[in-house]
Amino acid sequence: MAFSRTGINPIGGQSKKGTAPQMWTYTSADAIATVNTAGYFNDMSDDLSVGDVIFVHDSNTPTLSIVMVASNASGVVDVTDGTTVAMTDSD
Repeated sequence: MAFSRTGINPIGGQSKKGTAPQMWTYTSADAIATVNTAGYFNDMSDDLSVGDVIFVHDSNTPTLSIVMVASNASGVVDVTDGTTVAMTDSD
């Protein structure tokens, strides 16, 4: 699939862009291997800055991964591979 702007939302009262990392949530049926591909977030290049954090929810699995914006230059956004948050419930 492709990036969908309707799936991304800022978290809380955003910090002023460029002064501190901003935090976002993103929900998609795409696996993290697709989402962390360079160029996936290009439609957000005007909104994302290097260091911003995105909590990525894969609605198919469901899993949650945390990525950071690694680079954003000339309209091309690249995020880190992502750290998956373990979802365990042992009770």
